[in-house]
Amino acid sequence: MMRLVALFVLFLTVGRSVADERPNIVVLFSDDAGYADFGFQPSVKSDMKRLTPHIDSIARDGVRLSSAYMSGAVCSPSRAGLMTGRYQQRFGHDNNIPPGYMKSGLPLSETFGAKRMRTAGYTTGLVGKWHLGYPAAYHPNKRGFDWFYGCLQGSRNYFPYKMKPTPHRVLQENGRETPETGYVTDRLGDAACRFIGDHRDEPFYLFVSFTAPHGPLQSKAKHLEALSGISVVKRRKYAGLVVSLDENVGKILACLAKNKLDRRTLVIFTNDNGGQTKTGANNQPLRGRKGQLWEGGIRVPCAMRWPGKIEAGSVIDDPVSSLDFLPTFLAVAGAATKPEWKLDGVNLLPRLTGKAESLPERDLHWRGGGSKGPIALRHGPWKMVHNRQYMGGRPLLFRLDTDLSETKDLAEKHPERLAEMVKRASVWESQLREPLWGKGSPR
Repeated sequence: MMRLVALFVLFLTVGRSVADERPNIVVLFSDDAGYADFGFQPSVKSDMKRLTPHIDSIARDGVRLSSAYMSGAVCSPSRAGLMTGRYQQRFGHDNNIPPGYMKSGLPLSETFGAKRMRTAGYTTGLVGKWHLGYPAAYHPNKRGFDWFYGCLQGSRNYFPYKMKPTPHRVLQENGRETPETGYVTDRLGDAACRFIGDHRDEPFYLFVSFTAPHGPLQSKAKHLEALSGISVVKRRKYAGLVVSLDENVGKILACLAKNKLDRRTLVIFTNDNGGQTKTGANNQPLRGRKGQLWEGGIRVPCAMRWPGKIEAGSVIDDPVSSLDFLPTFLAVAGAATKPEWKLDGVNLLPRLTGKAESLPERDLHWRGGGSKGPIALRHGPWKMVHNRQYMGGRPLLFRLDTDLSETKDLAEKHPERLAEMVKRASVWESQLREPLWGKGSPR
């Protein structure tokens, strides 16, 4: 009998250790940053070239994805798509949730990837910005995150508020308000490290949703002084937010190394939408900015690192989407993706690890503001943009491999291709619903 008990204990211990060796996943998500504002980007300007060494190290030690996209052009929709693995327009999430909107949030009928990862045996954590619903039923802890440290709203001050802020702007831990102390980007970095330390002996999925460099432009004095060579004040303040972001990415990477987790952790760095040029971001050479369906509104900097699995210093030019993240994370976790989930992305793991030389060509779609708002489609090098209430109301056609800045409309030269892309975009749009809130929602 004692021998059977010992064998059973041994079986449980071995089973646990095998499970514990599964790779961790850490997503480092910046907010409103420019396409050209990180040193690992070839288009980076000289004023930012050496300001992001820790973020750059992810690309140096892994892969840079040159054609990475978010499924939305503003904060809340892009998060909704990434978190569910489904086009957010399918469930009415075209627009940002308005501040203080208490009717609903990302529909409860949708399942978050965090919940799927938890079912696969992963401990799940969210640090930072939420922006996917304010009522209690829509709280991160109710949507699949075991631990939440952050704020519910889309932005807040970086320095402590002098007067008590609204509840959605307060940094909280699992629903409990925390004191207004310290610089927010540092607090988020520290919280991420605490999660890593607490769960170093079990597989975890950690999403670090920084508010930086989203406005307000509240940089630390020491960073503004060090960046005095940047003459444009707005740009200098913005750069200060990026420097704080990079410092805390470095802190998190160091924490993984300290806990000897760096070699079995997939680390992703990317941004939530195109850069907000109004607050100092630079999207060169892309056209447009946050909120628009030009490349500058939807294409984002992206790098991934997984030592021993992803070749260091490699580049993938295939178009990839934030909708691909969830299928990839499930594959990393060794979990199956079920057809009934109706995910819209693909598993990138074979491409990331070199087992596949390319991804199949496919349609990538965008829409903002409902059926009267702009719509876009990319297939291979071709992109159709239809700003239905602007640009004369006619669709435009570009070839991105020769015109990344979208300056040469090829609609008249390739009318058949344009017509086919407009038709496919229309078929996709027929599957969507109107926005639940904001511009274009039913009155």
